Amino acid sequence: MRFPIEMTARMGAYITKNKIAPNPAWQRDPNPARRNPLQVLQTRPQVTAGEGPGAAAAMGVDQHPYLKKRFPLVLMLEPLHACNLTCTGCGRIREYEDTMTDRLSLQDCLAAVDECGAPVVSICGGEPLMYPEIGGLAAGILERKKNIYLCTNGMFIPKRLSEFKPDRRFFFNVHLDGLKETHDMAVEREGVFEEAVEGIRAAKAAGFMVCTNTTIYRETDMKEIEGLFEYLEQFDVDGHMLSPAYPYSAVDATEIFLTREEVHEKFRDVDRLFKRFKLNSTPTYLKFLKGDRDLPCTAWGNPTYNVRGWKGPCYLITDAHHESFEDLMSETPWEKYGHGNDRRCNDCMVHCGFEPSAALGVNATLADSLKMITWALG
Repeated sequence: MRFPIEMTARMGAYITKNKIAPNPAWQRDPNPARRNPLQVLQTRPQVTAGEGPGAAAAMGVDQHPYLKKRFPLVLMLEPLHACNLTCTGCGRIREYEDTMTDRLSLQDCLAAVDECGAPVVSICGGEPLMYPEIGGLAAGILERKKNIYLCTNGMFIPKRLSEFKPDRRFFFNVHLDGLKETHDMAVEREGVFEEAVEGIRAAKAAGFMVCTNTTIYRETDMKEIEGLFEYLEQFDVDGHMLSPAYPYSAVDATEIFLTREEVHEKFRDVDRLFKRFKLNSTPTYLKFLKGDRDLPCTAWGNPTYNVRGWKGPCYLITDAHHESFEDLMSETPWEKYGHGNDRRCNDCMVHCGFEPSAALGVNATLADSLKMITWALG
């Protein structure tokens, strides 16, 4: 199976439960009179301000089916933003420069896990293996029956591996943006690729689940990515994640990011990779990247918590930090964001915004549903 059976079953049960009865505190609207134009199909006519509540139905516009059924799927937990690298495309080390030495307490981290309740926790940052209590944090999350993706550059895995125990609900998610020369250039330091590979080797030898995460930039050669996956086959890694480069407003090097049209071109042959390698990106999301499927952003599905609080509205855009998860969910003007509503969203196709929509089956056909089931069980 692509994922452990227990993880798949728990996620399915969680989604079903929340589709039927989502937490009402997360659905409150601070301005009930405002419209909800987050559409499933962005090409349909939008309802403008001043039109009555029945205007959307009269115009045949599909409203976002989960706008009033918001619930989280993956918590992006950032216990610190400090990092041993200065990757060219990273917004965290630039946006949070003034809090780089701050970190959450273990108690604050676990409280956020409890408050949010998402079945999957992505421990990211910064470099989470620089967090002093990372072993205790992972153990505490696993005790809560959550699934963990620990997102790391891989360099500290051999040093800190003894602080963890192998578990079918725990993955080391090692970031690799290409083969040796390309990856070292992206992270702005020679030798990082080899150290990351050594981290993968050590983790697999110790019995851990390991997957990789690759960001696709404007200059990325997709044939090299295929070569990267071929190279990693010798280590028997447990899957690969793919996502177009995140358009962080805090990153000045905008020439490295892709427009939507460029994303479609980069991913037009992704089916070949999907058939050959174990991709953890859902088939519906990959269709979206190719331009064969339209999806709305479901940013609330992947909330972010860090040293400043609950980051709103999403992982990439910071318009506010909220003291509570409930405030993030109910006080964020969700209808102001998304493709066509905010210029910062127009070229965004990042997985943390659109994979939740794919997982929820938004705008799905029967063929999509069958392919998702086959993918999950593959």
